[in-house]
Amino acid sequence: MTTNTITRDAATTTPPTSTSTSVADKTRIDFAKAAPKVFRAVVGFDAAAREGLDPALVELIQIRASHLNHCAYCLHMHTNDARKAGESEDRLHLVAVWREARHFFTPREQAALALTEAVTLIADGGVPDDVYAEAVHHFDAQELAHVIALILTINTWNRIALATGKAAGTDERA
Repeated sequence: MTTNTITRDAATTTPPTSTSTSVADKTRIDFAKAAPKVFRAVVGFDAAAREGLDPALVELIQIRASHLNHCAYCLHMHTNDARKAGESEDRLHLVAVWREARHFFTPREQAALALTEAVTLIADGGVPDDVYAEAVHHFDAQELAHVIALILTINTWNRIALATGKAAGTDERA
């Protein structure tokens, strides 16, 4: 094991401290600086995926995927973005349990959230036909392609943030 490698057991059993944060800061790369072309490509992919989608739906998808991926950095960023866009606190609190609070979400949003879960957790059995069919019922082909692309981009962002040790509350965007 190299000095900058942290085992999963250590990462999950040791509570974060100011010392562990500074160690992570020193041992994890700044992805944007280390791979600027790749970073710009992901930014471009993300921007293209959002085109034509309702901003509220975009945030709901990003929030749900970030819940599933345990990405506190992205969850913090996207809940704040959703608030700035006028999203209600009730809906933000209920995204993680949307099936139990369906009346807070439109059928279209529910279809997008179900598809987000299926694509994010794709290794658990793929995208079920009924989930895909419900999405097709609510989105035309172009919208559905953009929803799928958005799900792919947030999963990519989640993995970048988790792999590089991004801490919630440190979003550097203006």
